[in-house]
Amino acid sequence: MTVPRTPRRSLKQRLADGESLRGALLRLPSETLVEMAAVAGLDYVVIDCEHGPADTALLQQHIMAAEAHGIDVLVRVGTAEPALALRSLDLGAAGLIHPHVDSAEDARRAVAASHYPPWGERGFATYSRAGRFGTVGAAEHLAASRETLVIVMIETRRACAAAGEIARTEGVDAVLVGPADLAADCGFPPPEAVDSLVGQAHRATAECGRTVMTIVPGLDAARSAEDAGTRLVVFNMAQVLMDTMGALARPEVPERPR
Repeated sequence: MTVPRTPRRSLKQRLADGESLRGALLRLPSETLVEMAAVAGLDYVVIDCEHGPADTALLQQHIMAAEAHGIDVLVRVGTAEPALALRSLDLGAAGLIHPHVDSAEDARRAVAASHYPPWGERGFATYSRAGRFGTVGAAEHLAASRETLVIVMIETRRACAAAGEIARTEGVDAVLVGPADLAADCGFPPPEAVDSLVGQAHRATAECGRTVMTIVPGLDAARSAEDAGTRLVVFNMAQVLMDTMGALARPEVPERPR
């Protein structure tokens, strides 16, 4: 997380204060959508560098646009990508989403990639964007980095069974279940079977005092997730936009009088 020029509560602080936050899942390049999300009043955006381009030059531009509008950026890195995690945080990301965390050991590796010692193993530098190009002291930069939000993704049956151990790993702030990969891991069973595993992981996460994050396709699903205890909702903007454009392309045709 970038050392702030003016005092502003981090996502981690806002969650600790009991807030429920909404964001948008975007893929590079989406600078205009970053700005629109901020203008609309969303709390954060997720830049997907797992299933989208992991171009750090573009990522920097998106983070700069977000900071100009006062909205935070979370970056979804690839599986076990500490180098991309480091670069994303050096650029000023407020937190990271680590996919395919199947065990407490995987969770510990995710935390290690997200924090400086003694919490983790991230390489220390103050001359990055996050350190305002060396204009802040080491102690101030270190304090700001501790506000980094660490989210781990559970995406297999094995991970659902270990959800409690994963969630209670020191340094994990939130857990996100990836329903698409979970369904694939289970051989695409009926939706209720996947829903049962998702609920199991969510309950284990809540019991450990960690935040539940949920990807949703629209407003109704967001409200249902929040009613069930989710405090980090992220809208899948690819689905939101395609659903909207599909509806525009296929308007309902009124019946002709008989």
